[in-house]
Amino acid sequence: MNLYFELLKQPVFTIEHVNQYYNKIESARSAVKRLMGKGLAVKIRNNLYTCISGETDAPLANRYQIASAITSTSYVSHHTAMEYYGISDQVFYEVYVSSEETFRDFEFDGYVYHCVCSKCNEGIESVNFSGGVRITDKERTVIDSIKDMDKIAGLEEVIDNIQSIPRLDEKRLLAYLECYRNQFLYQKTGFLLETQKERLSIPDEFFKACKERVGLSKRYLTKDCQEGKYDCNWRLVVPFGIYDLKNGG
Repeated sequence: MNLYFELLKQPVFTIEHVNQYYNKIESARSAVKRLMGKGLAVKIRNNLYTCISGETDAPLANRYQIASAITSTSYVSHHTAMEYYGISDQVFYEVYVSSEETFRDFEFDGYVYHCVCSKCNEGIESVNFSGGVRITDKERTVIDSIKDMDKIAGLEEVIDNIQSIPRLDEKRLLAYLECYRNQFLYQKTGFLLETQKERLSIPDEFFKACKERVGLSKRYLTKDCQEGKYDCNWRLVVPFGIYDLKNGG
């Protein structure tokens, strides 16, 4: 048996995975150390490894595969998911990973992996023939991006991404909004999607459902909005010029 060629069959591996070839954990650890010593494997973080490709001399696993293997519940989310879908045309060196199990942020191969505490278990897909990639679907990605836009993406990037998506399923959107049960999120989502509703094929019933959850609270759309215009429809103070952004101006 050639361990290196066996491990090439999957992008990311652990000591426990290697141990299936030895049935003795100490032997498995020694085998991985030998591979690393020969430059055939590299450590990503504690108990997470990938082989070095003989063709490119670079790590075999890509950032999406690594993100999906960090914990037993981890998956690609937020603007990293937008990148995977080809929605965002910007190049980021930060990888956002949602997980029920927390982990410390770490750097590998030029990318910094950030942990986002997962509070919703819906809308996660395992991509066929991807080498183990788990990722939020487009609707869940949009909702997550809107929810955390003050922490991660920013308003302009969220609007750009929404404008690059051809269609959204309103039933999925409502399901993920219900999963979070956040009044402010209904406000932000309804506001940001409304001017794009025809292009995204979102029916009026969706916005009616959002408005029913808005209540009487008046809020600023983003924490950076010190002054702006009040949108009485969604009870939000929004930055001046946002209507131009929302309509592609």
